[in-house]
Amino acid sequence: MKKNQIDIITMGCSKNLVDSEQLMRQFENQGYQCVHDAKRPQGEIAVINTCGFIESAKEESINTILEFVEAKNEGRLNRLYVMGCLSQRYQKELEESIPEVDKFYGKFNFKQLLQDLGPSQQSDGTPTTFSSTREKATGSRVITTPRHYAYIKIAEGCDRHCAYCAIPLITGRHVSRPIEDILREVEELVSEGVKEFQIIEQELTYYGVDLYGKTRIAELISRMADINGVKWIRLHYAYPNQFPLELLDVMASKPNVCKYLDIALQHISDHMLDQMHRHVTKAETLDLIKTIRERVPGITLRTTLMVGFPGETEEDFRELVDFVREVRFERMGAFAYSEEEGTFSAKHYEDDVPEEVKQRRLDELMAVQQEISAAMEAAKVGQTFKVIIDRKEGNYYVGRTEACSPEVDPEVLIPVASRRLRTGCFYDVKITDSDEFDLYGEV
Repeated sequence: MKKNQIDIITMGCSKNLVDSEQLMRQFENQGYQCVHDAKRPQGEIAVINTCGFIESAKEESINTILEFVEAKNEGRLNRLYVMGCLSQRYQKELEESIPEVDKFYGKFNFKQLLQDLGPSQQSDGTPTTFSSTREKATGSRVITTPRHYAYIKIAEGCDRHCAYCAIPLITGRHVSRPIEDILREVEELVSEGVKEFQIIEQELTYYGVDLYGKTRIAELISRMADINGVKWIRLHYAYPNQFPLELLDVMASKPNVCKYLDIALQHISDHMLDQMHRHVTKAETLDLIKTIRERVPGITLRTTLMVGFPGETEEDFRELVDFVREVRFERMGAFAYSEEEGTFSAKHYEDDVPEEVKQRRLDELMAVQQEISAAMEAAKVGQTFKVIIDRKEGNYYVGRTEACSPEVDPEVLIPVASRRLRTGCFYDVKITDSDEFDLYGEV
């Protein structure tokens, strides 16, 4: 157990990761040493940043808390704190059921933890001063990803209120960050060596409406692209209803804005889209996809789909499968519906699709996408792509093209024996082989 060391464990999405990174910087400014996602408790204090989006994520968060409670009971940890989405939604219940946790914080008041802990202490019990540490840390965040890329959270919350989704219950209404604030953060990170930026929020196409009276995502991305040193910008979590088409012009005209868009569609059957409160139709969705591909040639589209939503018939599902075959998404994820208490669907619909049917549909849908993905990756053999190197792993350097987001998309594997490559640098890589998920190449 290391004195004045805080273990930060981040559960769930990259938006939580940004919160953890900001908290780590502020802890360091109070004299603490932070370790992110340690495999086991190492410091005297642990902070778990939880996820509460779907049932499996909640279970994972609870199990992690209980693991650290056990470490505390065994004397391997002095203090344990919990923050994030799960405790935002269930703080009272958690306090009653897991009293071993020293304190629970929500999604937005976790900075109170800094005041509750106070500055770190020296071995004689006196507070650490910055003169007794090497220097006060600079910057607003500690980057826990490879230092050449970072996530930029441009807003919090969501106003969409889809029938199945608990996010508005956890995060509240959509709140955009001011454009100038975001641009300053990007400039700061560029000065620290970051080259690639993943732009994230619950629903980025709504960005700016609350502050400026209209969506400003296109302007934000255009100005961000003009910052010297920004090599790649990649957009995540768009929404199909009222999509700001001017964003496509920015993607087509700015070479450092990746031709990549993560746009969650959830379903294609008009029956399901209406049940889900998606406020978009099948015809509008197909027209939008056509427009995106026409105005940004070569774009990579990533989407997320749901099976087993209440009332989903076999006909609805077959329509979804046909849609996936027809549109041929470059990237696609899917999940089975999980009823979340407090949502519209939990209150008003019966979860009437049996679990075994949900799983069968999920397996079939992903098998279809696997065939599509394998064919698309195989078609890249012989082509040359610009690749950024993320890491060295075993006998390969592992990198990504602009069509690949970190952690969720296929990677490019380059034999170590070919030549020495530097992490965070770009190389032209000729693709020599492929499998269902990854590409293989040579510089």
